[in-house]
Amino acid sequence: MNTLQRPLDRRVIAGVCAGIAQRFGWKPWTVRILFLLSILLPGPQVLAYLAMWILIPAEQAQPVTVRVV
Repeated sequence: MNTLQRPLDRRVIAGVCAGIAQRFGWKPWTVRILFLLSILLPGPQVLAYLAMWILIPAEQAQPVTVRVV
């Protein structure tokens, strides 16, 4: 399993659902649909999303090297 981090690509809002999906080997849309369905239930889902946005680190960008020939 990968470490939990918000990827730079495949983000829709903040990359929280994409990061969770990447961590557990799921498709990002599966996690997004589950989160949207959970909004219908009472509870602090939006606050949990905001907390994860702050707490889960963003993926570091890989430096691009250009070779001049």
